[in-house]
Parts: sequence; C-alpha cells; structure tokens
Amino acid sequence: MCGIAGLALQAGQTPDPTVLEALTRALAHRGPDGRGHHVSGNVALSHTRLAIIDLAGGDQPLFAGAAALVGNGEVYNYRELRQENLLSCVTGSDCEPPLHLWRRDGLGFADTLRGMWAIAIHDRAARQVVLSRDPFGIKPLYWAEVAGGIAFASEPQALLAAGLVAPRLRAEARDELLQLQFTTGAETIFQGIHRVLPGETLAIAEGAVVERQRRDALPPGAPEEVDEETALARFGTAFRESVEFHQRSDVPYGMFLSGGTDSAAVLAMMARLNDRPVLAFTAGFDTSGHGTDEREQAAAAAAAAGARHVRLEVGEAEVWQNLPRIVGAMDDPAADYAIIPTWFLARRAREEVKVVLSGEGGDELLGGYGRYRAAMRPWWLGGKAMRAHGTFDRLDVLRDPPRLWRDGLTAAESAVALPGRTRLMAAQALDVADWLPNDLLTKLDRCLMAHAVEGRVPFLDQGVVEAAWRLPDSLKVRRESGKWLLRRWLEREFPASKPFARKKGFTVPVGAWIAGQADRLAPLVAAQPGVAEIARPGRILPLFRAAANKREGFAAWHLLFYALWHARHVERRSDAGNVFEVLAQR
Repeated sequence: MCGIAGLALQAGQTPDPTVLEALTRALAHRGPDGRGHHVSGNVALSHTRLAIIDLAGGDQPLFAGAAALVGNGEVYNYRELRQENLLSCVTGSDCEPPLHLWRRDGLGFADTLRGMWAIAIHDRAARQVVLSRDPFGIKPLYWAEVAGGIAFASEPQALLAAGLVAPRLRAEARDELLQLQFTTGAETIFQGIHRVLPGETLAIAEGAVVERQRRDALPPGAPEEVDEETALARFGTAFRESVEFHQRSDVPYGMFLSGGTDSAAVLAMMARLNDRPVLAFTAGFDTSGHGTDEREQAAAAAAAAGARHVRLEVGEAEVWQNLPRIVGAMDDPAADYAIIPTWFLARRAREEVKVVLSGEGGDELLGGYGRYRAAMRPWWLGGKAMRAHGTFDRLDVLRDPPRLWRDGLTAAESAVALPGRTRLMAAQALDVADWLPNDLLTKLDRCLMAHAVEGRVPFLDQGVVEAAWRLPDSLKVRRESGKWLLRRWLEREFPASKPFARKKGFTVPVGAWIAGQADRLAPLVAAQPGVAEIARPGRILPLFRAAANKREGFAAWHLLFYALWHARHVERRSDAGNVFEVLAQR
C-alpha cells in the first residue's frame, strides 16, 4: 500500500517540480519506505512506497517499453497473471503484471486483476495517462481539473496541500455528511475534486478525460437456486482461497478482531492456513455503563483459535488528546465514530506488523445489517427505505434543515435496482455503491495509512462475491438472523465463535464523553467558523448536554467531527494539541 499522485497536462505544458514535490510530501505517511518520480514531457508521476511485496526490487515507478506505472494497493493474483499470460516480468512486484497487461489489452487491462488497487499509467507511445481503481473502491483515487490539465492523488488533501485546488466546500455534500456521516457519488465535499469511482478506468489525453470504462463489483441477475449444503461448500472454498491470497506478503501480518462473525471467520481461516499463531488485535473502551463492547467474545474466539491476542483499551483522556489527528486523517470525511478504535488499533499494530486483515464487507455481501430486514418488507408491512431519516431531523439545531441531502442516495437506489434483484439485493447493492467505499473503506484506509499499515479485506474478493452475492435471500437473512450462511459455516468450522449467540454490539462511548465535557466543549464548537454558519449557537450546549442519549449523541458527535475537520481541511489550521486546544486556536 502506497501513495500515488501526478499531473497530466496539455501539450506544451511542463510539470512544476515544486508542485510534484508538494504532492509527494503530502503523501509521505502512506509510503515511508521510499519515493520515486517519473517525468516525461507534459506528464509527471509520483510514488511513496510502503514495501510489502518484493522488498528489494519493487520500487516504483515500474517501466515496460514506453509505459510507466505507479500503484497503490495489492494485486493478489499477480503470480497467476504472470503464468497464465506468459508475462516477462523483471521484478517480483505485484504491480508489474498490470503494466504488461495494459500494453497488451489497453483500457481492459484491469478486467482480470484480483485485489485492491489505484493505478496510474503513463504511456508515451499512446500519449495517454490512465487511472484505474478496484471494483469495490478499497483503494482511493481522486482527480481534479487544474490550470493546464489534470492532477490526481491518493488523497484530496495532497491536491489541497500542493495548491492545485482551493478548499471550497460543496454545500450539498456537507449536508450529506451531517445527515448521513458520509458523502456519495463521484463528487467529493471539495469543489472541483472528483473520485475515480469504484471499478472505473479513465483515459486522459492532452490534459482532459477522453474515455471511461467501469467494471461492476457485483454481478447482475436474480438469486440462484442453490441448496444450503452446496452454498456452504462453495463459500468455504472461495473464502479459503481469498484468505490465502490476502496473506501474500513479504512482511509480518496480523488481523483486527472484534466479537462479530466477520472477523471470527477471518480468524478461523487464518488459523487454519498458518503454522504460527495468528496475531489478533482488539480494541475496547471503558464504557462505564454507557454501551457495550465485544472484548469478551473476541478473547474467547482468540483463545479457541490459539491466537496471540493483543487487547487495547482506549480511555477518554487518550481520545481527547488524539482526536484532532484522527479526524485530520479523514480528509475525505466520514464521521463514523469507528475511526477512533481503528486509528488506535493501527497505531498499536504498527509496532509489530505492516499488514492487517479485517472483516469489512461481510455485512454487505451476506446480508448482515438489521436495516436490510426492514428494506425487505413492503411498506404496508413496515418496510422502509434505507437511511430515510437524517441525523439532525427534528432536532432544531441547524439554521436551515437540509432538504436535498438524500438526492445522492436516491440516484444510487435507482441505479442499483437492476432486473431480477430482490429488495434485499437492492439494499445490499446500495450499501456497496456508497456506504462501503465512502465510509467503511475510507475509514480503514485513512486510519491505517496514518500509521503506514496496509489493510486487507478478504470478504471483498471476486471469488467470494461469486459464491455469495446471488445466494437466495433465505440463505442471507432468516428470521431475525442476518448472514445466515456465514453463521452456519462458523457453526461447523469454528463453533467457539458462537455465531448464533445474541450479539452485544460495539459502542464507542463518545456521546457520554461529549455530555461529560459539554459545558467546556459546546462553546468551543459553537464558535468554530464552519459550525457557526450552519448551526444555531444556542442549541449546541443543550444538544451536547443530552449527548448520552443515542439520537443527540450522534448529532453532537457529527458536529464535533465537522468542527475539527473544517478547522483542519478548510481553514488549514494545525491539528497539534488536544481537542480543546485545537478548537481554541484562532
């Protein structure tokens, strides 16, 4: 996992070395093991390396003929691509096969890649720059039209730091963030900065996008008729192969373990495939009666699997001390309070490993969320659209209640409602379109890369998708249990995980913490320029005092997140200091 950036300018333009250096410097945290540049005519590519595979020979850019490549992520089937396509590779890098496939197949080069990637290729002969992102959007990639052409980078903050784009907000995306906790679609919260969409490949010539292709993460079609035994066997085979691929590494690796079924499945398969004990990291909080965590379930599962279990307790004081840096890492903002444990876990994991496997994607592929059960019912039986209500609805906190905040989701709902899909499949596909890449995977990427740790997600694998996506609804959701097939698989393969036990859930007690500091914190938040323009100042203190309640707690957390985020990424203020010190800056 690395950082990439570059400039693709109009004919006759020359990349500014100071701009290229600024882009590279802004991405240094993503790749502390090395850096490389490629400058040719009107194109420049930059790479910061986190060395995972082919430690000695995998420096980038990589070259073949007239083409140069920089990449972020891992192409897990790189060995198979070499063998099946008879590629003459000169390094052991997983990113070299895509370069040769580009020279052979053009824009279709990514069709056979299996993994997570954001890739940029400059082909001098074709006079093109190509940007490509994996189908689930596991790895980020952004682009912007700038003076003289196009700039791109792994993170929006690099484009801002290099002075290529001004930090101006899109009000509609800000409203999405406040109401949803993430933003949707191709446009980011920053005016002029766009996402390369999951599965998208862009061709750029003479400083302009001239062609696009897109590879869908999910296959079309209705559920297959398959019995439970066949489905279990098929899933087990696919999941084993995926975890084998996701363990390909020349550096030490571990995993993040919660008390849930997804990480239990990853643990079970890793324990089966490794000779040494799996290294598992779990975070928890002193909830003091405010919520629950899953440390007991995680500890029991780790012991049953013979894992070496590292348990991390995060205290309130430590959160207040580090929260400006945690929020600051989320330049493409997702106000998911799970950024807190993820950031601390990554910091601890970096002491021992460079790679961690995680369970993201299991809920989306296998039907795990409670909201799916509501979405499956027709409206006259209590069914409802997902995320029908926003965080600030009926709280009378915002000056102008957002009215169009759900437009992006509505457009996505229409796009994923393909013929043959059930209500459940449409709900899952909606999450895969935006919630997964723009919340969960952004959280994982930024929090881990802040500490130069690579995050891998074996549920989001082509083979697992083929085994799981078109299962009948009854093998995903049955009675009050989501992820039915995964629970049945765990019941057979790892019964110690107690897959049918009532889930206690995982809570970050941030609402209770905000309530406890309300009188000190609320005036500071209310005084922030980003908050003052959208919120009623007299309503913030009552909201924060009530933050131990679920509804008010989410809203208070979103406002606190936005205040810190705006200070760092719009006002460009320092994140040095604790929450109170940073918010007191002027």
